Amino acid sequence: MCIALVTGIFASLAGRGQVYVSPDGSDGNNGTVNAPKATLNAAIRQVREQRRLHKASNNHILLKGGAYYLKEPVSVRPEDNGTPSDPLVIAAVPGEIPVLSGGFLIKGWRKNTALVKGLPQAVQNKVWVAAMPVMGAAVPFRQLWVNGKKAVRAKSAPGNSMQRILNWDKKTGTAIIPLHPFENLEVTEGLELFIHQWWEVASLRIRKLEKAGDSCRVWFYEPESRIQNEHPWPAPWLSQETGNSAFYLCNSLSFLDEPGEWYNDAAAGKIYYYPRAQEDMATAETVLPFLENLFVVNGTPEHPVENIVIKGIRFQHSAWNRPSQQGHVPHQAGLYMTDAYKLSPAGTPEKPSLDNQAWVGRPEAAVAVSYANNIRFENDRFEHLAATGLDLKVGVKASAVTGNLFKDIGGTGIQGGYFGENGEEIHKPYNPKDQRVVCENITIANNLITDAGNEDWGCVGIGMGFSKNITIERNEIENVPYSGISMGWGWTPAKNIMEHNRIRLNRIHHYGRTNYDCAGIYTLSAQPGTVIEENYIDSIYKAPYAHLPTHWFYLYTDEGSSGITVRNNWTPAQKYLQNNNGPDNHWEQNGPQVAAAVKANAGLENRYRELLKERTSGQVHQEINKQRKELVELISNNKKKINIEKLETCLHDKKVQQETIGQWHDHTVVYGFITDINGLRGQLQKVFPDVTVKVYQDMVYDFDRAERCPGAGVAKNWTDIIMTANLVNDPGKQQEYLSYHATQFEKWPEVSNGFCKAGFQQLRVFKNGRQLILVISIPKGKKLEELNPKTTENNPRVNEWNQLMSGYQEGIEGTKKGETWVEMKAVSKGGKIPAP
Repeated sequence: MCIALVTGIFASLAGRGQVYVSPDGSDGNNGTVNAPKATLNAAIRQVREQRRLHKASNNHILLKGGAYYLKEPVSVRPEDNGTPSDPLVIAAVPGEIPVLSGGFLIKGWRKNTALVKGLPQAVQNKVWVAAMPVMGAAVPFRQLWVNGKKAVRAKSAPGNSMQRILNWDKKTGTAIIPLHPFENLEVTEGLELFIHQWWEVASLRIRKLEKAGDSCRVWFYEPESRIQNEHPWPAPWLSQETGNSAFYLCNSLSFLDEPGEWYNDAAAGKIYYYPRAQEDMATAETVLPFLENLFVVNGTPEHPVENIVIKGIRFQHSAWNRPSQQGHVPHQAGLYMTDAYKLSPAGTPEKPSLDNQAWVGRPEAAVAVSYANNIRFENDRFEHLAATGLDLKVGVKASAVTGNLFKDIGGTGIQGGYFGENGEEIHKPYNPKDQRVVCENITIANNLITDAGNEDWGCVGIGMGFSKNITIERNEIENVPYSGISMGWGWTPAKNIMEHNRIRLNRIHHYGRTNYDCAGIYTLSAQPGTVIEENYIDSIYKAPYAHLPTHWFYLYTDEGSSGITVRNNWTPAQKYLQNNNGPDNHWEQNGPQVAAAVKANAGLENRYRELLKERTSGQVHQEINKQRKELVELISNNKKKINIEKLETCLHDKKVQQETIGQWHDHTVVYGFITDINGLRGQLQKVFPDVTVKVYQDMVYDFDRAERCPGAGVAKNWTDIIMTANLVNDPGKQQEYLSYHATQFEKWPEVSNGFCKAGFQQLRVFKNGRQLILVISIPKGKKLEELNPKTTENNPRVNEWNQLMSGYQEGIEGTKKGETWVEMKAVSKGGKIPAP
């Protein structure tokens, strides 16, 4: 299909000057089909010179199939401009696949036979080794692709697992991590700590390890050490409720112990690789990238590049070296901080409540465009790239990105607009005097973006900073670690250049793979006239190390968002967040009730749907979230019951839906649909200063009738019964209890069968510390005492289970001797539970 589209342009080129390029050509050739150039830069120069000498009105550059291993970026300049009716076209020969690669092809692999110091004994004869390319200067290689699949820098944690930090000491600027498995680890050049923190990650170069007892203190190099320890957002997460920040160490030969991992031994000039099954290193295509930019369109405000079409080209194998030289501590969406700190006292002239300041830099992009008009990327493929795929950086106008594939991208797929990277503090509104710097009137349509952000997990599918009149429509975005589309920057309701952006008809699914505080579509700051409509958003992953496990959304208008209309978007539930928004936002008809035609119509138009075969979400085996009721407990510090009327007012203000409120002595529990549980906790603490607020993020058991009782039917209205108890004060027994519940459906199926027989709709167990809260949902009008005996009818295994569990449980403080589970009296009841 893409070939047919490309062919049309060539039919219109008959009789015009054409310059051919081939991997087998020579730059000394004249560029004919039989004597092609060898490099695209040489072809562009020939076209430029022909135009200068008036030998052709315009020319077109055709690339024959094959790999072009670049030694320097391809550059397009104002002297290469076409005209609106006769643009400069850089395109693939019809039916052929040219690849512009920024890497070295590594050959000469041999199986390791020597004893290599530091390499795990078990893999000494399983790894392969090759010589590192000889460069004019040291290059800190960070990526390797083998047969088109990215290799993993050798890391301490197996598979997709991570460990948790024990603490973070901001006074000394150090991380405290478990000693195991680092008892024998030595600091070698390039050793890094990769840490998950809130909505971002950071890569920190390790300077020193101090081992004591069962922990290890980790020291880092500057400048990242200072930035990591001075900036408040995002920071290492420390929480007893949800666990501390997850981490692993990487880039040590001692970690090279799994197939697919590699290590760059810069001192010895060697590359080590542990092949995956079916990989034959004697014949494998192994590419080590070194160029950060592959293709650069570079105009000036006075002389922009104009009227260029790039069509049918594959951009592959870009590098990004800065993290190896200065670390990587991003603020949001991959924009790394160059300076940041907390304000004390808070406040700036523009924003009196601001508690922090930050200045950011912009990651490199494989393809970068600056000061350009009418630039079109059509049917290209951006693959195997280390940082941003395509960046429309500054002064890009009246341009289009249409029908392209963005796949296996380390950073953001498509980025554009201004993020303050020229030295402006990021919370200021952007109102440049020179409008030539503004990115505007850009269309991003019918692109597939998949497996983006696989190195910086805080990056997005499409990210636009300060820009205006941007149309983002009919794209499909899937398998990304954070948000799908991010529109805006600045965290301010003040007037800025953003206006009249349109985000419509996109299909966004399988997002939030690793990082939360995210949404399918996310916005920042004032952008009057912006419309978000008729998008399909579904299937957010259960992120295993999310700082707040329920802090994910389908639509999210964040700080300062104003002047935005959000309407007619299909989502499976109304899990949206409007955080500290400005005025004039309008939300109209969003959610599962939106017409099925909207759901079916979103995404790529038919002529681009061949791209869908490149989707990668099917390769990710990770659970999908569904909106569920959540649980908050308030414990009075003065032993008095709280005011329920005041509590219900607070819940209404925070848009908590269908809540059940239960009380036992000085304990009050709220169970309901809570959009922003962390925001609710803060509000409750403010309204009730004499209570302790506990959020139960850890659900250790989840029985759902719709899932576990085939054909049994689900009641329309439910009553929630809430009970509480403690686990015994024995860490070993606590772990046994959790293990039993993790395997109950497989090893004790009679228990859930009993729940089905009794008519239980749901049975959930939540945990915070030692305390458990049990919620049993039964059909409205029924009583628990009449249903519960049915769980054991002709089912002795349930009695065995109950007897076994009694050894792990005890009553909470205030219960009578021998009393374990106590029921909380319902003081307010919700109604019908909506379908998920």
